[in-house]
Amino acid sequence: MSFTIYHSLLIKASINKVFDAISLPAHLNNWWTLKCTGNPTLNAEYNLNFTDTYNWYGNVSTCIPNKSFHISMTKSDDDWDKTTFGFDLEEVDNGTLLTFSHENWQELNHNFKHSSFCWAMLLHGLKNYLENGIIIPFEQRN
Repeated sequence: MSFTIYHSLLIKASINKVFDAISLPAHLNNWWTLKCTGNPTLNAEYNLNFTDTYNWYGNVSTCIPNKSFHISMTKSDDDWDKTTFGFDLEEVDNGTLLTFSHENWQELNHNFKHSSFCWAMLLHGLKNYLENGIIIPFEQRN
């Protein structure tokens, strides 16, 4: 049995701006990572650097421009390894509906619950970044 984190939110921005913000390292650094490298192409490797201790890697497992972007973790911690997180997008009348998932958690433990909370906070930061241009300094992100 495995567990999945789910979140969805409406972002008042065009679907291509949302896709860029969830897939391009320069944008990821503005709402999630400290330093990120990678290209939004299938099987490309992403380096998701948060600190020297949390310097993680994953491979793009789904990349459909303006529709879907998922990364399968390859080097992280014991709980995140072999998980896949991703974003699915749908254009709606007043913006973009973002559906987020983080799948294949092996345990319903503290790290799962904490990560769910952190994703919610980070996705709120993504929304503020796209709708209002707000960049929260990395040290202040949860």
